[in-house]
Amino acid sequence: MQQKLIIQGMTCGNCKAAVEKVLNSFPGVKDVEVNLKSGVAELKILEVISLSSVEDKLGSKYSVQDIKIQKKSKIKELSPLFLILVYIVFGAAFLQFPEFTISGYMMDFMGLFFIVFSFFKFLGYQSFPKSFAMYDPLSKILPIYGWLYPFIETALGLSFLFRFKITLALWVSLIVLSITTLGVLSSLRNKNKIQCACLGTILNLPMTEATLIENLIMIIMAFVMLFGNAY
Repeated sequence: MQQKLIIQGMTCGNCKAAVEKVLNSFPGVKDVEVNLKSGVAELKILEVISLSSVEDKLGSKYSVQDIKIQKKSKIKELSPLFLILVYIVFGAAFLQFPEFTISGYMMDFMGLFFIVFSFFKFLGYQSFPKSFAMYDPLSKILPIYGWLYPFIETALGLSFLFRFKITLALWVSLIVLSITTLGVLSSLRNKNKIQCACLGTILNLPMTEATLIENLIMIIMAFVMLFGNAY
């Protein structure tokens, strides 16, 4: 019999080894295979191990979920992201009152998007670069990029809201978001169960299709404004 768990909180090889040691200590466990990158632990067992017993042995540093449970609660997990996007949608519309224009709305939407998302990244700034490097290609190569990314988002947000150097901001947005989207696509294709750093590390969001859609909306807006003379 096989049981699959998601172990969140592993950051290095020592964490992986510690988790494997704990899981192997349970009676009836015949084999354990832990993937550090995806956080998936596959156990060959004689009987199902309770999540509470695993959490008790691992300690508060790690969180444990059954994969089936995680799939059922995906919408609930993503509710903070959806709620924030709703506020951005209506916030951008409010900023356009009383003279609404499509170009103005897109700039305000992008501005609020970058400001709000950078805010959450700053809340967990110390841990953000490591989480971001799990899927962003450029951050994997240049770790300093992960540290600079929240500042880049803030600068882009202010640029759109104050209508400053819009063309430059659009090009930077297009490039930055395209790079991240490639990483998201790769993670989804490989079915990696990793944390999305779009809202930093304070909110524990899984990497899903919602992250991809969110990036694509921003890329399309930037593309339309650049090549459709929409501003």
